Amino acid sequence: MTLVAGLFIFAAPANTEALAVQAQTRSYYVRRVVRNGRVRYVRVRKPSYYRRHRNRINVAAGTGAGALIGALAGGGKGALIGAGIGAGGSALYTYKLNKKKRRYKKIRRY
Repeated sequence: MTLVAGLFIFAAPANTEALAVQAQTRSYYVRRVVRNGRVRYVRVRKPSYYRRHRNRINVAAGTGAGALIGALAGGGKGALIGAGIGAGGSALYTYKLNKKKRRYKKIRRY
């Protein structure tokens, strides 16, 4: 056990601070068309985790909530029915009622 614990010292990267900074400073380039028809690529900040996976998170939360309410009301069969209704309702909300709008924030370099 001590041998395995000792090996973790050598397995860890030497400069963890530089790796953390490198992982956090990734950015994306978005294609923008200017009024005169030229194409520019603008560097923008990486969207948050929720913004990138919004549809999946909303549908999963609705399915879980529906299954919980259905299980409380009707047991195992109610959980299955509630999960289906929750998934349908949350998908309707996510894809039709509150559509995704991408908003990019420009990163300024000084």
